[in-house]
Amino acid sequence: MILGSMAPRRRWLLLGLTALAAVALIAAGAVVITRLTGDSKPGGGPVAGSPTPSPIGTPTPSPSGPPPGADITGPLNLLLVGVDTRVSVPGWEPHSDAVLVLHVPKGLGQAYLFSLPRDLLVDIPAFPKAGYKGGKTKLTHAMSFGSRVPGKPKQPNTAQGYELLRSTVSGYTGLRIDAGAVLTFNGFDRLVNALGGVDIYVDQRVESLHRRPDGKYRESAPGGYTGPQQVYEKGEQHLNGWQALDYARQRYITGGDYARQRHQQQLIKALTRKILDENLARQPERVDQVVAALGDTLIYVGGRRIVDIAYALSGVPENKFVLVGLPGAGVGKGSAYRGEQLTKVGRDFITELRAGRADAYLATHPTLVVKN
Repeated sequence: MILGSMAPRRRWLLLGLTALAAVALIAAGAVVITRLTGDSKPGGGPVAGSPTPSPIGTPTPSPSGPPPGADITGPLNLLLVGVDTRVSVPGWEPHSDAVLVLHVPKGLGQAYLFSLPRDLLVDIPAFPKAGYKGGKTKLTHAMSFGSRVPGKPKQPNTAQGYELLRSTVSGYTGLRIDAGAVLTFNGFDRLVNALGGVDIYVDQRVESLHRRPDGKYRESAPGGYTGPQQVYEKGEQHLNGWQALDYARQRYITGGDYARQRHQQQLIKALTRKILDENLARQPERVDQVVAALGDTLIYVGGRRIVDIAYALSGVPENKFVLVGLPGAGVGKGSAYRGEQLTKVGRDFITELRAGRADAYLATHPTLVVKN
């Protein structure tokens, strides 16, 4: 069955299920969709932009049969990507401005979320599909290099770019990537608004480089921007869509890109709390709002059905969801700046994570745990 042949309400319910599951992956809270799956029918279509169709719907589990994803015991690794797609610029190639990895160890009772710097120097493997021969450069370029479609220079493919980014992240971390979600900045803005905004603790004063207090973009000028700036004061704040996106994008602040990574992680966890607290999955009307808000700004890529992964993650409690900040430093200086590299402490965390010793490592390196 294809989506176009379904009754409008059923089609929206399945799309809503998909969107919620992808939102849950992005927010590391996939449990929120499990109570909707009983209303789904077999069939479904790919999420917009997905390179290969993947079944979305799932039959209602029989009382005696196992639930979806019952055979998934972990470990699971999910790649969550925020993409800067400047749709107003013809042929603009997508750049991965936010790259986060969610690792769920065997047993699926805990989860760790860490970011990789967008300027991290990595070995990007050859990718014949895009005509890329491989090289050592910044991580953010993996998405753009991989998105190139030979013979179609003005038609980059974000889903294809994700494939190269996934291979690059897997090669750097040594982690097998099981599934992933890509959300454009426009989609993130719409998502937060569809959820009614988000509450977050702003841990330092942040002045916006891009926005005015009324939400309009500041005017560009030689050497930067001009005009009044939106300011996020330290303390508890309620942010709407453009504010949440703007706050999470700022990197010309104290702490630089590493502070931005921390703020992105905190925002993701705040979204998780929002979804769980409102019991969104029990409100079909709100599901429709989220789906309509996301539109084609969302891509889900995974070998398993998204519903299977959602059920598999349903046992991860919020207090077992750990945010990890990996320290790094610049490579080169001034005009010779080449990018970023993780410090030994950061690299060793990934090694210990693979070995199943993350808790012990964090106990001896408590400053890596991001407070929220």
